[in-house]
Amino acid sequence: MIFLADFTVIVPDFGLLFWTFLIFLLFWFTIGKFAFRPIAEALKQREHDIQDSLDQAKKARQDMANLKAENEELLAQAREERSKILKEAKEVRDRIVAEAKDKAKIEAQKIVADAKEQIEHQKMAAIIELKNQVGAMSLNIAEKVIRKELAGNAKQEAFVNELVGEIKLN
Repeated sequence: MIFLADFTVIVPDFGLLFWTFLIFLLFWFTIGKFAFRPIAEALKQREHDIQDSLDQAKKARQDMANLKAENEELLAQAREERSKILKEAKEVRDRIVAEAKDKAKIEAQKIVADAKEQIEHQKMAAIIELKNQVGAMSLNIAEKVIRKELAGNAKQEAFVNELVGEIKLN
């Protein structure tokens, strides 16, 4: 005969429930100790690592923003310095050109003054030479006129000799 055991899946026996519950608790405790705790710690560590990475990324973005601001500031300073140097160079160029113009003007005035002085000296020399020539010519003419006048007149000859005698005495 076939012995039928009273086995029903729907209504479990108390012993089965007890042993299932006990095995489940042991399994839960073992899994919790050896699996859940390391998994939870790994998840916490991962969360911590992700947060650190996010913080580092945020710090890196902030550093990049600061570097960009410093770079912009340096560029602005460089532009300002360049414009200042160009302005100073232009001022130096203008000053050098003005000094050169002033020096050239003074030199030109000196050359003109020297030329005027030289012309004045040459003019005076020419006037003196002209006066000397006119005086010599006048003396020659006067001498010729006097010779002609004195040529035959004894009275005039006596007057000239008297004048010559007076000149020798003075």
